[in-house]
Formats: sequence, structure tokens, C-alpha cells
Amino acid sequence: MAKVTMPQLGESVAEGTIGKWLKKPGDHVAKYEPLLEVITDKVNAEVPSPYEGTLKEILVEEGATVPNNAEIAVIDEGGNGTGAAAAPAAAAPAAAAPGSSAAPAPAASPAPEAPPTEAPAQVPAEPTKPAPAAAAEPAPVAHGPAGSDERPLHEPAGNADARMTPAVRRLLREHDLTAAMIVGSGGGGRITREDVSDYIESQRTGKPVGHQDAAGGAGAAAATPASAPAPAPAPRAAAPAATAPAATAAPGIAFPEGADEVLVPLTQMRKGIAAQMTRALQVPHAYVQMEVDVSNLVKLRDRQKRDYQAREGVSLSFVPFVVKASAEALKRNPSFNAHWTDAGLVAKRRINIGIAVAVEGGLIVPVIRDVDNLSISGLNKAIAEVSDRARAGKFHVDDFGGGTFTVDNTGWLGTNMVMPIINVPEVGIVTMDRITKRPVVIETPDGDQIAIRSVMNMVLGVDHRANDGAGGAGLLRDIKTWLEAVGPETAIY
Repeated sequence: MAKVTMPQLGESVAEGTIGKWLKKPGDHVAKYEPLLEVITDKVNAEVPSPYEGTLKEILVEEGATVPNNAEIAVIDEGGNGTGAAAAPAAAAPAAAAPGSSAAPAPAASPAPEAPPTEAPAQVPAEPTKPAPAAAAEPAPVAHGPAGSDERPLHEPAGNADARMTPAVRRLLREHDLTAAMIVGSGGGGRITREDVSDYIESQRTGKPVGHQDAAGGAGAAAATPASAPAPAPAPRAAAPAATAPAATAAPGIAFPEGADEVLVPLTQMRKGIAAQMTRALQVPHAYVQMEVDVSNLVKLRDRQKRDYQAREGVSLSFVPFVVKASAEALKRNPSFNAHWTDAGLVAKRRINIGIAVAVEGGLIVPVIRDVDNLSISGLNKAIAEVSDRARAGKFHVDDFGGGTFTVDNTGWLGTNMVMPIINVPEVGIVTMDRITKRPVVIETPDGDQIAIRSVMNMVLGVDHRANDGAGGAGLLRDIKTWLEAVGPETAIY
């Protein structure tokens, strides 16, 4: 019999929560086949089975939080999956209390107490769209049949298997609710704390979830699937002129009628980000900035992108070029491919670069491993694949942890100068800003000339305990040199 233990989801993560068992006792499990989902405050990660055999016993029930290396299941490696089902799943009270909740989990790359995806406080490498709700889990519609404002308040319109954080599970238990009663508005139908609060409020006031009143409350009409016909709005009194500014408030914030301010509760994701950023800003940051002439890189990408997209089925981004340049520069500046500890600098042999990715309500930093061994195309595909998993909210355990340096792309938002926050315990982070065409003085044999060039600002954040400004300038100079040396002969594969 082989014991399956809770994996460590990040270098600073001490525990994990069982989200969902993907196999039941008696099922045959292949090695590396997904066995269960482990939830953090931000994402679900599928855990592959470390053994092949028959799942004999589940030791920890769904929703329980257990420490790393705790035994969670038993697999009979001699089983072929055709025998009688094993004993029913048993909870392990000694391992974890079903209702226990995890403290804000650390960023799996190196973010203590932030979810295993905690990111630098910057915008992501690639814009990602929130995952649409599954077809079987349509988002709530603001109006019922025949233009009615109401629907049965206790209608089980949700999905009993919807994903949610441990805190949301606990909230459901506290109010004697089930997941089937709640329609999740998060990515992939995930149930959020706000979904539960809205449902509880609907039971108290008699208004259906998503009801929009004259004061400008956030209705669910915006979440209606695109394929659903727009329902006819019920007759309603015109909103008073004083409520008009509510339309300009930030998305997701609704001001009650007559209120000048409203408290926006912190989500677990924001709590994790706040904890990680507070910790990160205790690090003495130094910054180095350089302008990089990427005209030849832009030309190469423009020539390659159409054929590449047709051949590979994914667009060719600038990000893998910067990741590759960073990897080559880190080889020349190994003190930046490292973690800071109280005992000193821990240099890392492997170059594992984190890529900031936007998700609904925050950021995550999945890690691309051994980037120096990957081609530009290999990096591009790896970044695209992890972005797709981000949109679906289904990560692999090895997407997080072990990051040694971070690349952050804010340029797609139009930024020209961003001062990134280091993803501690890493000691460096580089940001890509917007590529813009600028007049540049070019030295030629015939004298100085003015030319229009594609220029990108790059900013390197340095942990000043580990390295000084001169070292940071050397690293950024090497990144700049690599990018400016890109030409027609640069290999994509």
C-alpha cells in the first residue's frame, strides 16, 4: 500500500485544502493521472497521482485543510481497478478539521502567506479574460420569464460541484446553505463570497439575486450569457438624478441610495496580495531603467507572426523574447538568479522565471522552468498554455513554486514607466513597458542622423540587500544587449 501525501504548493506554503477528489475508492488510477484538486485562496491546482494502482481509501474529506506531507489517501499499487470497491472515504479528524480555514496562503513562487500565485504588484504579462461560466452553469439572469423581476428564492440554480475557497465553504456551512443554491459568478462558475452574501441578502429582503434597484445596484444582467436573449426589463421608476454618478463608480462597487461612501470588503485574494506586498516593501528596493531599441525585434515578429500563428495556433508575443534575454543575462549575473534568506544569498542553478498573469480580481505568477533550455517558440507556447490554465482556473501543482526571477509586462496597458515590486524572496524583477516609436539620434559614418525607432523602457527592481545598483545596471545592460542584437537570423525554434 502506498500513501499519498499533501504536496507542498509553494516554498512558503505550509498547508493545502482538499477541493475535490477526482477519483473515488475502488477506481483505478494511472501514474500522473489527476487524482484530486487542491484549492488555495486564488486557484485550483490538480494533483497527479504519484503511483499507479487502485484508490483504496480517502483519508481526508473535501474541504479539509491539512499540512504539507500529511497522508490524504491510500493507493494499492497491486490493484488493477477491477476488484471490489474499497472502504468508503473516511474523514481524518486528527489530520484536519473539515471546517478549518487556511491563513492567506503564500505566493507559491515565493510569496509567504499569499496564495501560491501571489504576484508583484503590477499588471500582468498577458491580458487574460475571465473564464466564461460553463454551459451547464449559466449565470443568473436579472429577470425571470415574461419580464418578471422575481424567481423562486430557493430555486437550486447553482452547481453542487462548483469550486470555491475554504472561506466560502465555511460561510455556506454557517448559513446552512449548499453550493447548489448559489450561482457562481467567478471564473468557471466559481462561487465567491459576494455570491453567498447576495443570496443571503435576497432571502432577507425578498429580492432575487442580481436584482437591480433604482439606486444602481449591480444586477446580473451583465453576466447573462451572450447566447441568451436579452429579457425585457420590468417597468420601473426612473432613478433620481442624484444617483446618476453611480454609473461612473468602479465596476463591482454599488453605492446605496443616499450614501456617499461604501466599504468594499477584502476578498481572500486581496488579503493575500496585501500581505505579500507589505512583506515585499520591507525589502530595500533599488531601481535601474534603460531604453531598449527593439526595432529589429519588432520587424522580426511582424515577419514571423502570421506564419507562426497558422503553424502553431497561438500568436507570437514579445514576452518570450524578454524571458529568453533575461535567462541569458542571468547566466552572466548569477547573483540575481537567487533567493534572499537571513543566512545570506541562496544562488540557484536552474533558471525558473515567473510570468505575471492577470486573473479575475488579482494577479498570479506561474513559473516557467528551465527557461534557458527552451527556444523562443517553446517559451511562447509555455506562456500561452499557463495563461489558458489561468483563464480556466485549473493549474498544475508545478505551475507554482521555485521561481528565481520575475518578468512583468505592463506595456500592453500603455505604461511608459513602472516601478515593480520584487516577488520576495526573489531578488530581482524586470518590467516591460510599452513599445513606442520615437525619434532617435543614430551615429553613422556620415555623421549623426535622426531616425524613427521602436523603443521600449525597461525597469529592473533590485533587492539592495543582495545586489547593488552597479550589478543591477550590468544585468539590465545584458538584457538590453541581447534584445537589440535580435535580427532576421535569430532562431525562433
